[in-house]
Amino acid sequence: MSNSRPFLSIVIPAYNEAENFKQGVLDEVHEYISRLPYESEVIVVDDGSEDKTADLVERWIKNKKHWRLIRNPHKGKARAVADGVLQAGGEFILFTDFDQATPIGEIEKLLPFMEKGYEVAIGSREVKGSRREHEPSYRHIMGRAWNILVQAVAIPGIRDTQCGFKLFERKAAHELFANLSVYADGEEKEAYTGAFDVELLFIAQKRGFQIAEVPVYWKHVETSRVHPIRDSIRMFADLLRIRIADLTGKYDK
Repeated sequence: MSNSRPFLSIVIPAYNEAENFKQGVLDEVHEYISRLPYESEVIVVDDGSEDKTADLVERWIKNKKHWRLIRNPHKGKARAVADGVLQAGGEFILFTDFDQATPIGEIEKLLPFMEKGYEVAIGSREVKGSRREHEPSYRHIMGRAWNILVQAVAIPGIRDTQCGFKLFERKAAHELFANLSVYADGEEKEAYTGAFDVELLFIAQKRGFQIAEVPVYWKHVETSRVHPIRDSIRMFADLLRIRIADLTGKYDK
């Protein structure tokens, strides 16, 4: 990579993604950024995968410019994303899921909001103009119920906090991820995503960042890593921890 700052950094967390890797999702990302008129970088952060994900990615990026791999112990998605973001050098930083449930090309819907002065633009499956495919009805109902709870307890006005496709202005990204409290550190035993998106957006609202919620295309990708009952209980507990962190001044500047 040249000494100049890339325009865009793309952070991709990975945990036991060998099957998704075989589907060629990283090839899609590589082909897309190869066509871009500006310089970009991609940082894949392996979250202590128990399969061959890290080795597969390491071999795959060996001869590819602007790609790199970070190997982490298993600390959960929040720390994987945070570590990638805090090492990213782009003017704008996107994090996107490894399975590309929201395809990388959807960034073209988010970038215009950066040009309008927004510090944060988030992909949404709930606002008018969005499109979602193949989602089981129980997952959709759970998502709606979670959002009602989040809006009531933490972040009014945002209809989809959990879509794994979020773009940040560089300074805002580094400030937000550096100030996570509930998801600041620690080891993780499960394949748990958590409510770190809620904590991020809570801090962003508290500090007055402009947030755009942008409709995107999203397709359900089947996974065995989601445990509806266990994850719901933990996420509710984390939501309460976010409120407690706020009340105790953890998010104050």
